[in-house]
Amino acid sequence: MQVDPRAPELTAQDFVAMVHATRMCVLLHDAATKDILWANPAACEMLGWSVDELRPLKANHMSSSAQQYDRVIGRAWLQEAVEKGASRIEWHYRAKSGRVIPTDAIALRVELARGPAVMVQFRDIEREQEVERELRLTTSWVDALAHHTSTIALMLDCTGTIRFATNTALPLIGARPGEPIGLLTDHARLRMLGRLSTWDEVLARTDPVTSVQLEIPGRPDPVYLEGSLERLQEADGDALLMILHDVSERVHGQVRREREMHRENYHARYTAMGDMAMAIAHELGQPLAAAGNFLAGARAAAQADSRVGYGIDNAVRQIDRASTIVSSVRAFVGHLEHVQQVADLNDILEECLYFVRLRADPAGVEVRVQRSPEPVPVRCERVLTGQVVLNLCFNAIDEMAVCAPDRRQLTVTTRIDGGTGVLTVDDLGRGLPRDPFEQTFTDKEHGSGIGLALSYRIITRQHGTIWSEQRDSGGSRFGFTLPLAES
Repeated sequence: MQVDPRAPELTAQDFVAMVHATRMCVLLHDAATKDILWANPAACEMLGWSVDELRPLKANHMSSSAQQYDRVIGRAWLQEAVEKGASRIEWHYRAKSGRVIPTDAIALRVELARGPAVMVQFRDIEREQEVERELRLTTSWVDALAHHTSTIALMLDCTGTIRFATNTALPLIGARPGEPIGLLTDHARLRMLGRLSTWDEVLARTDPVTSVQLEIPGRPDPVYLEGSLERLQEADGDALLMILHDVSERVHGQVRREREMHRENYHARYTAMGDMAMAIAHELGQPLAAAGNFLAGARAAAQADSRVGYGIDNAVRQIDRASTIVSSVRAFVGHLEHVQQVADLNDILEECLYFVRLRADPAGVEVRVQRSPEPVPVRCERVLTGQVVLNLCFNAIDEMAVCAPDRRQLTVTTRIDGGTGVLTVDDLGRGLPRDPFEQTFTDKEHGSGIGLALSYRIITRQHGTIWSEQRDSGGSRFGFTLPLAES
């Protein structure tokens, strides 16, 4: 350090004045005897003794009676300073009033005109120790909150970055202890007032508290959390505390109840359709028979014109088919305990292909057929099962009519699988956003959903199964199984 040569030199009196003015307590001990030679005013004030009262005192007179502050230990500490130049210790002095004062004490060897001495500088650290104990206690509480509580708590900054999370929160949001967590929106979807929301929207409503919900995607089911977000005013900027509780069971219960109500509504619709089918079949029987009779008379009167005869013959054929369907419906909607008819699934498909291609050609859909090389004899009501095949094929054709021409391809397959006969209808359409057999109403713009609903009822009443699935190569597959006659 450079000293300004123009500055006046400090005198011994100046140093004495500074030692008297300092609030650091100072005791001066003889290096050999360890007797107290002198004390500054700060030390006298803390200990409650004057300099003359301090000089005859020994360590046991002015130190705590605890074993670690024994006179022998005190002299050894001072001797270490004599030998090494400095020594530091936490020493508990005892004041004249009996108060024990914890101090941070440093002993330094100093060379005086009269010989070596030990200067001890010390300060009261009682308040510091209290603060340290409070900090340790607070730390233990925070540690308990972070690691041993069931509370789900997050601390975030204004950007939505998670700065702290309790141990219960970490596995829920898919984070690991000790690793940066990142943005809250990287782990969960925010919801407010029952709808998806952004972090900025949630933050704007936090004044100072708002309700918030989190949806954490997971398998097999997502996790739903609900709670509050509170803005905390901190000296270094805003912090946000999010307290949450798991409401997944409640939400999943609501979803299950909605599905049950949906299914009950679906079954009620099935029942209503059965009643409606019975009523229609009952009412249509007589008009169809009358129409057939009228056409038979018209055919006899138009024998001279082959074109009229051709048209009448086809009309009669369609009326006969309609009559067969009506008769089958009337028999089917009754109590069906066991199906006595046996039909080859290949033959049923063959009967339907004429109508399938009639529907497919105007839409530009190519129809491919992959029949089982062997017969597929199943127990079923032949006409109604054919109607199911038509429903599935017609739905697939309608779906592909809005797709690119190179994707308009329909494949119908029959095969034997175990004790069942299987028929599947594959298309290259847009696929299935959800299971259509779980819906009460259709998603089609012009449709009531009755086709699939009746198909489900027809197949299940014949002790079969019907399903739909997404194809890996795109599009969807509908199919059904029926018990083989041998079974």
